[in-house]
Amino acid sequence: MSNTGMNMRGKITFYEEKNFQGRSYECMNDCSDMTSNLSRCQSCRVESGCFMVYDRSNYMGNQCFMKRGEYSDYMSMMGMKDCVKSCRMIPMHRGQYRMKIYEKENFGGQSHEMMEDCDNVMDRYRMNECQSCNVMDGHWLMYEQPQFRGKMMYMRPGEYRNFMDMGMSGQRFMSMRRITDSCN
Repeated sequence: MSNTGMNMRGKITFYEEKNFQGRSYECMNDCSDMTSNLSRCQSCRVESGCFMVYDRSNYMGNQCFMKRGEYSDYMSMMGMKDCVKSCRMIPMHRGQYRMKIYEKENFGGQSHEMMEDCDNVMDRYRMNECQSCNVMDGHWLMYEQPQFRGKMMYMRPGEYRNFMDMGMSGQRFMSMRRITDSCN
């Protein structure tokens, strides 16, 4: 049985301008649409916890993992071209990590159960790509390229039959990493 920290609080503050200038918006939980709070976002400060930030509302589009720290010009640093439109707090997880990856959509093709990070699905499992998965335990980041590079996608426990439904059209994932950061 997994133990996800329900009482863990995160705090991230977004700023309209670089170097923590301009209007700010403080967030301590999930926010599906930030556009009413800030017109743009050029920097942020994560005081506690870990967050995923998204360039589209409703947790869609390009994603970026943010852990405790200061990001004075994170838009260019992270390669995000547009304003942050939504963010999701990642709860602390204690316990095992388990995810089953599938080569094809709708849990088709070759499959493998993972409990550890995988820096290259082609080398380890002889899979050309991963197009669906079932996250049983823990929180994971999936990357479009081997060695944890390129665009990423946050995966929390649940079934993911088709990554296109999550706004990742044409995306294939070649490496996966457990979110083991202390996030505090």
